[in-house]
Amino acid sequence: MKKTIGGLSVLVEGNQKDTAIIFLHGFPYDHTMWREQIAALSENYYCVAYDIRGLGGSSVGDGQFTMESFVDDLELMISELRIEKPPIVCGFSMGGYIVLRALERMENAFSAVILCDTASNADDNEGKLNRSDVIRRINAQGLTTFSKNFIGHCFSDGYKKAHKELVDKRIAKSTKFNSIGVKGCLFAILTRNDMTSFLPSINLPTLVMCGEHDTITPPAKVKAMAEKIPNAEFVLIKNAAHMSVVENPVDCNEAIKAFLAKL
Repeated sequence: MKKTIGGLSVLVEGNQKDTAIIFLHGFPYDHTMWREQIAALSENYYCVAYDIRGLGGSSVGDGQFTMESFVDDLELMISELRIEKPPIVCGFSMGGYIVLRALERMENAFSAVILCDTASNADDNEGKLNRSDVIRRINAQGLTTFSKNFIGHCFSDGYKKAHKELVDKRIAKSTKFNSIGVKGCLFAILTRNDMTSFLPSINLPTLVMCGEHDTITPPAKVKAMAEKIPNAEFVLIKNAAHMSVVENPVDCNEAIKAFLAKL
């Protein structure tokens, strides 16, 4: 069922009395990237997936986003949906950045954490310059070239060959996003805090996953992040690059279900 909450486009599936899982997608995608996870989990969990502000069907407003404003939206989601028991929170890539800051701000609001193909570090100077250049190129060329290049790097070569039509659809969808919203998200990523020193303070059951061919958040880096979180479980997803939850949903869903069964 689709809802609109505070200008955010939200999909909810499952029984509201069940434990909730809130899914936060990556950049530059929308909630539909979680389709396979929601299908696998909504029988036993109340699944909530929303388009992060500025992307998908959510409002853009002035496009002035920060990780703080994204955490505000997550807090609003929990409140407006009247989620009484602390939910499980699951973030992919940029969604993981939001989750880590949310944990630092309000860890008691959650019961468990799933981090997919994400990182705890902030951009270094070179990274900030690169993202600034992307904003400049979007201003000059629009979203088409950016979307094709960026999304192309997110998927493994094997997946792109086997599922060319699906990848092309994802590229086409992102080119239709509001460029102000896309640039606002880039600015939020560029200005995010480094969360690495916070990792040892996380006191919730945590699953960390990463595609074995991920070049955006490489497995060694993601595993090192997981090792800083007390008792976190790390799972390497075979036959997948950055978009592990899309490229190999079977293995991802198995890992998630096994993790949830221990809670």
